[in-house]
Amino acid sequence: MYLKFYLIESLNLVKSLFVQYLIELYLFVLGRAISVAAPSGLVIWLFASIGINGESLLSIIANFLDPFANLLGLDGYILTAFIFGIPANEIVLPIILMCYLGGNSLVNMEDTFSIGQILIQNGWTILTAINVMIFTCLHFPCATTLLTIKKETGSLKWTIISFLLPTACGIILCMLTTFVYNIFV
Repeated sequence: MYLKFYLIESLNLVKSLFVQYLIELYLFVLGRAISVAAPSGLVIWLFASIGINGESLLSIIANFLDPFANLLGLDGYILTAFIFGIPANEIVLPIILMCYLGGNSLVNMEDTFSIGQILIQNGWTILTAINVMIFTCLHFPCATTLLTIKKETGSLKWTIISFLLPTACGIILCMLTTFVYNIFV
């Protein structure tokens, strides 16, 4: 009788500690995501809306990055989207589409055919698609992850290494892929 009681109480204690841990962890990550992602949405919108001589700041940045992006088998808009996607990696493709469409229209993200047509119309090739996949897998973590790394390690050094190491690997691998592709095609 007592054993059953202690077993039930122990399980309830473990369950409540586990639930409390999950709530604290998720609230921490969610709070960080909101504090980083919300302001970034405003910044992206401003860069897409404000222009100089009829060209948006987003386009100016993309045109500046275009020569380096071409070395990676990408274009300036893709590289710009990765940079502006630091707050949340999930927004990279919507930023690319927004850049290509000039921010003038919306795209149904579930309509993969329309998305494919927009990408093809903007010069995407098999090389572009491969390098976007490579760079998606091997680039800097999102800002929330970087803030978590900083908090967990207490070290700016490890946060910077966590940013630079995968990004350098992604850049090198994309350059290598582009070089090999250009040899054979």
